[in-house]
Amino acid sequence: MKNYWKKHKTLIVIAMAVIIGGGYYWYQKTHQASLAIQYKTTVAEKGSITTSVSGSGNVVVDQLATVDPTITGTVSNLAVKVGDKVKKGATLFTIVNNDLSVSNDKSIASLQQSQNSIDSAELQIKQAKADYKAAKKSNTSTSDQKKILNDKIDIAESGLAAAQKSYNATLADYNNTLANGGKRIVTAPIDGTVSAINVKNGDDLSRLNSSSSNSAPIIIGDLSTLKAQVSVNEVDVPNVSIGQKVMMTFSAIDSLTMSGKIEKMDALGTITQGVVTYNITIGFDSLDSRIKPQMSVSAKIITQVKQDVITVPNSALKTQGNKTYVEILANGSQAPQQRTIEIGVANNTETEIVSGVNVGDNVVTQTIDPNAKATTTTTSTSRTGGGMGILGGGRG
Repeated sequence: MKNYWKKHKTLIVIAMAVIIGGGYYWYQKTHQASLAIQYKTTVAEKGSITTSVSGSGNVVVDQLATVDPTITGTVSNLAVKVGDKVKKGATLFTIVNNDLSVSNDKSIASLQQSQNSIDSAELQIKQAKADYKAAKKSNTSTSDQKKILNDKIDIAESGLAAAQKSYNATLADYNNTLANGGKRIVTAPIDGTVSAINVKNGDDLSRLNSSSSNSAPIIIGDLSTLKAQVSVNEVDVPNVSIGQKVMMTFSAIDSLTMSGKIEKMDALGTITQGVVTYNITIGFDSLDSRIKPQMSVSAKIITQVKQDVITVPNSALKTQGNKTYVEILANGSQAPQQRTIEIGVANNTETEIVSGVNVGDNVVTQTIDPNAKATTTTTSTSRTGGGMGILGGGRG
């Protein structure tokens, strides 16, 4: 019996040793694996990098005409509706104003009276010259009489000059009156499409408030001159210039992207709630029939394109004090090495490396440390940031 327990005791000890040893081996293996820091890398390559400035706004009509007659009266014979295409000179409506007819009659009468004054002055000159000529031939006329007759010629000529000035003034008034009378037929000032009509037949133009262009009786726009007008923040404006290429998208039209170029920039900014912006006018390279006035537009203004440069994802950049650096993981190495770099231009996803990184280097973009209490992933979207902490996410 004693030998029996001795034998089984030995087996139990051996079994416990095996269990303890296996457990220790398993613990060592799993514990070592959990301590291994992992690095995600990207290979530095040469390529191009594009920087841009964003702006938002609306589609506008560049060639827009407001039809706002300078005379008053009642709207009659309205001949167009919104959406109609019109040619320059086409009749839009007429204005009924009886006072204009009275004014025309008065102007005609005044002009005729001025003409009669000229005719009378010319006759007086002719008669004065004839009397003076007869007096010179007569032996009975004294020198005083001849002088008086000669003076009558001068007076008659002065009267003719005054009559001619009066006629010219009356003629100008007559022409103005006729022009106003002609404005009773209101016509289109440009080729285009009727964008808005703020009058109807029977309206009294004198009662309409047309202080703003949007409330003018009729608005006509040339839809072939559609432009995009966007606001750009004052911080970005120094990087914007006329002629730069722009890519545009539209909230109302999915999957439509249009290209264009900057044509105009406002010299004066607009202040809204303390924020200064500048209006930028963009011409389309081509037009799409789906684009309509006032549609919302988002613009990406291409400010710079650099070719054949080394770039790395922004998530690879780190800073310490005034120094910017990346970490390079050499082939076969277990830990990366810091390398101070000089950076160039950057956008939201990548940065140009002027010096410090070579083509083919394995640049660390993310470090995963399982020893940390929690795995933190931070994506850098600027040239600086990241510090000395856990490195940020993948390529953006």
